[in-house]
Order: sequence, then C-alpha cells, then structure tokens
Amino acid sequence: MTETSLPERITAFLDGGPHAVVGASRNRDKYGNKVLRVYLQHERPVFPVNPTADVIEGLPAFADLASLPETPHGVSVITPPEVTASVVDEAIRLGIGHIWMQPGAENQQAVELARQHGINVIAGDACILVAMGYTERDDR
Repeated sequence: MTETSLPERITAFLDGGPHAVVGASRNRDKYGNKVLRVYLQHERPVFPVNPTADVIEGLPAFADLASLPETPHGVSVITPPEVTASVVDEAIRLGIGHIWMQPGAENQQAVELARQHGINVIAGDACILVAMGYTERDDR
C-alpha cells in the first residue's frame, strides 16, 4: 500500500461524516472539548464518546464507539496512549476507516495495527484544531 501525503489523509478524514470524538470532555479548557467544539463550529455531525458523561456541549454522550447510533466515518482520539490502543481495537471491529490521534494520544503499536487493517491514520504530525480552524468562543 502506497503511503499517502498528510494533506491527502486529512482530506480523506474530513470528506465524510459523521465523526466521533473519543475522549470528549465536559471541561471547556481540555482538548477533548475543543476538538468536539471544532466539529460543532463547522456544523459537522459529531458524537462525543466519554463513558462518564451523559451530555457534552448539549449532545448526548456515548460510553464507547459501539454505542453510537451509527458507525462514524472517522474518529478523533484524545485519550492517553494506553487507552488509544483499545480505541483502535474497537474501531477495527466496527470497520471505521479513519482515525486521527491528537498530539499526546499517539500509540505507535496502535498506529501500526490500524494501518495493517487499512485504516487512514493521522498521528504525530497534525492537530485537527489547526487543520479545521478552531476558534475559542463561548457560543454554545
């Protein structure tokens, strides 16, 4: 399989929907909340995934990817690296084709496993907040 360029991988990730944010947070200062909000700022369908929250930014939160009402096109991962591995395992089981590991969430074994399963992976080289143009505002 030929490795595609970062811009091509980003385009492929963003070209579909919906997306899920694993590690979504109720705390607006955390990246798990900011990543969720960048999808909302761009009016993109998104599911927050957090096993300890019921609602985040006015959206129902889900315990895991398998609990979502539909399989997402892509998953933004904002979790500790050891949790990222289990997120990738679940994404593989569900047939999710795109995973974006935010800086700090990367797990090299999980990256390699995802790529072995044909998943478009963005890890270690880009932040979705920059790619999508996140702005800090209190509009929700």
